[in-house]
Amino acid sequence: MFAWFQFILSACFIGIGLIIIILAVMGVYRFRFVLNRMHAAAMADTLGILFIILGLMIANGFNMVLVKFLCIIAFMWIASPVSGHLITKLEYLTNDRLDRHCRFEKWENPAADSKEKENTNGSC
Repeated sequence: MFAWFQFILSACFIGIGLIIIILAVMGVYRFRFVLNRMHAAAMADTLGILFIILGLMIANGFNMVLVKFLCIIAFMWIASPVSGHLITKLEYLTNDRLDRHCRFEKWENPAADSKEKENTNGSC
């Protein structure tokens, strides 16, 4: 009885992970702009791989392989957002025609704004 429950639960997690990754692949091909593609890929690979590895953890049971799966999840959750951020930053810094595709707000430094306000009030 427990083996069937374990099998069904692990199959559900692996299926959910595969659906998320398939949707991410469709999003990567659907979007035309690089930053949209990066968002679709970076968000879904983290969640999709999490569900797939959770399903494998449930299917495998409690043993030393479980620790390896946890290490893989930790590595993916650290490395994937960082690599996605760096690729997006590279696109932002190197694409000269970026303003044609999207609108960017000018970033303002709150610390510099407070110093300017102090200077306009007559203080040094």
